[in-house]
Amino acid sequence: MHAAVSPPFEFVGCTELREILGVKAEDEVQLLDLLEEVPIESIYYHTHEYFLRHQFLLGPYPNDFATWVATQVRDRVLGERLGVIDPYEFETLEDLREALISVMEDHLSKMHAVPRVDDGEPFYFMLSRMVEVPTETVARTLQELRDGIARLDTSAIYFHFYAARIRRNRRDSDFTIWAEEGLHMPELAQHLRAINPYIFSLEQLRKRLVDICDTFLNGGSRER
Repeated sequence: MHAAVSPPFEFVGCTELREILGVKAEDEVQLLDLLEEVPIESIYYHTHEYFLRHQFLLGPYPNDFATWVATQVRDRVLGERLGVIDPYEFETLEDLREALISVMEDHLSKMHAVPRVDDGEPFYFMLSRMVEVPTETVARTLQELRDGIARLDTSAIYFHFYAARIRRNRRDSDFTIWAEEGLHMPELAQHLRAINPYIFSLEQLRKRLVDICDTFLNGGSRER
């Protein structure tokens, strides 16, 4: 059993306050033009916060832009190209915006006609303000961290694993940082750092995190 540490890990949940921006795209050129203009918070909403809205299962196109062009415009080629862009690979949201724009510009340069919505819905740009929700749950040991991850609302997992990367402007999650600096368990931190958040729903990520904690609680580790 690992010794208690100070300060403890404080679990925080979150909720979205959504705002419709009042601009929409009905074809891919309009989508591209608006991608260049909308506030950066809208890029975050349609990429990173996609994971907060898909608790149990990710769709085949894991951001709102890819989903729209694939399902409403029925341009699956562009949908797949946008869908493989991992938002967590980029240092800044502006870098992510530029990557999305670059893919769309390249795709449209090869099209003879502009793909547009026929029977589908326009793309409505949105953004949200994240509100922190205290949980009154703290962890002082690895066991308590594991138990908190296992039982708390998935918004806490989103806040500490996904949103932390933007909030802290670094690639590590809050769990990773605390494992290294609070629990002084660098090997555990390495395993947490190796998780690719882009391939998991929140419930799948919860299971992965619990499994890793259980491995270390049982006295072992495993290859990443």
